[in-house]
Amino acid sequence: MAVEKKIAYDQKLCQLLDQYTQVLIAAADNVGSNQLQNIRQGLRGDSIVLMGKNTMMKRSIRIHSEKTGNKAYLNLIPLRLPCLQNLG
Repeated sequence: MAVEKKIAYDQKLCQLLDQYTQVLIAAADNVGSNQLQNIRQGLRGDSIVLMGKNTMMKRSIRIHSEKTGNKAYLNLIPLRLPCLQNLG
């Protein structure tokens, strides 16, 4: 089941990259679920919010860039600075 979810996520992300010309990537570490819900409700109708894990997003973007030959997508890969890594 997990493999199907990853494939579906990859297809959705690639579809959105092809469909839209503007992308906003934001880190959501230590953000409460209520705050995320409010943000998503505020953006509803104007934007599409797709959340995912960093590794999955980077992998999908890298593969999509290779498939399409559009190297501009690779600028999205440094999704976070080293000083912003999760603290354990």
